[in-house]
Amino acid sequence: MIAPSILSADFARLADELAAVEGADWVHVDVMDAHFVPNLTLGLPVVKALLKATDIPIDCHLMIDDPDRWAIGYAEAGAYNVTVHVEAANDPVKLAKDLKAAGAKAGLSIKPGTPIEPYLDLLKHYDTLLVMSVEPGFGGQDFIADVLDKVRVARDRTDKGELNLIVEIDGGINADTIEQAAEAGVDCFVAGSAVYGADDPARAVAALRAQAAR
Repeated sequence: MIAPSILSADFARLADELAAVEGADWVHVDVMDAHFVPNLTLGLPVVKALLKATDIPIDCHLMIDDPDRWAIGYAEAGAYNVTVHVEAANDPVKLAKDLKAAGAKAGLSIKPGTPIEPYLDLLKHYDTLLVMSVEPGFGGQDFIADVLDKVRVARDRTDKGELNLIVEIDGGINADTIEQAAEAGVDCFVAGSAVYGADDPARAVAALRAQAAR
């Protein structure tokens, strides 16, 4: 699965940028609050507008403080997958249940420096694990290959039936890095500049998907 990140899109033309990635599996939307991460992007009103502008499932990645309070609104608005950070959630188990009750898939994200092992039991309550392969907060960073060890752990537990997860990766994914991420066991690849920096974003999505499949 390929999820183009609109963080790399033209914010003045978001409806057109969504149309440009026809054939994508998800559209990845980074919500940043300038507190949990040192950047500010967009919030629920823009997500609601995006939902009206595309039939592609919206994958909301909430890089925000107090997701226990704010995340449910994104699920209620119609986001397909709502991901919160384990480093920010106060009660991740309850939050996962509330997200699902509101109609969304529940995702849990971990920063590059956060180990996965303490949260393996917690992941039993989630549908998606988003492994950050850059420090959250800014696009265009270089891929951190060491995080693939976390992907391998999640893939192994999922293949054994101990977890039921889509394993997603976000940060520095392009033609040079997608193969090693696929080999480690990633299911869904978030790609920003590799898609929106291409002359034909839809063709870039198809090419990345084919490369990962190979």
